[in-house]
Amino acid sequence: MERGARQSHVPLCLIAPLNTAAFRLSNFEDITTSFPATGKFTPDQRLVYEAVLDAHQSVLAALKPGVSWPDMHVLAYHKILSGLKQGGLLQGDVDDMIAAELGGVFMPHGLGHFLGIDTHDVGGYGPGLPERIQRPGFKSLRTARLMEPGMVITVEPGCYFIPLLIQPALQDPSRSKFINADALQRFMRFGGVRLEDNVVITADGCESLTDVPRSVEDVEAVMAGEGWPRGGK
Repeated sequence: MERGARQSHVPLCLIAPLNTAAFRLSNFEDITTSFPATGKFTPDQRLVYEAVLDAHQSVLAALKPGVSWPDMHVLAYHKILSGLKQGGLLQGDVDDMIAAELGGVFMPHGLGHFLGIDTHDVGGYGPGLPERIQRPGFKSLRTARLMEPGMVITVEPGCYFIPLLIQPALQDPSRSKFINADALQRFMRFGGVRLEDNVVITADGCESLTDVPRSVEDVEAVMAGEGWPRGGK
């Protein structure tokens, strides 16, 4: 495989997301993984990583022909916010958080994009297709279409702690009531986590074309020098 663009984004202290875009035979792939710089997840790292992993796996399980891409975006929001709530960073009803546009504070990007003759391929919007949703947190979606067999799309939920987004939320009573500001403070230099697979929509579900370590245990094992797939399978 020839290498195309390669980008590595290392936040200030904890988790190092690695994004690699590559091309072969004029087609593209776009994969992101995140790993602890020390090789072992701290409790806070694991909290955020597993919230994103839950979103990632839940979307893969739900993707099939006929589902709405914005609905998958909401599912990712729900899993990430639920994970942050379980970790004590948020409080209250998760559906109410989403209605208050809290999801985009922590996942300020769309869930994914089409792949094909370009890394961010065309076809998301156009004549006869659903229009872009203008709500905060949804404006970044690359498409609002229903999924169809044969579509190739990325699934890339993420969770970031960006002061420029968090501070306005803390000053907005409709959103600040959900935030445990004291607990959140220790994450303000955390950076973020993103997990991105390349997926093809099949007749009755989807198939991930990405084979990288995803579970905490697998990531730590590979960083300790174990081969992948583990056990040579």
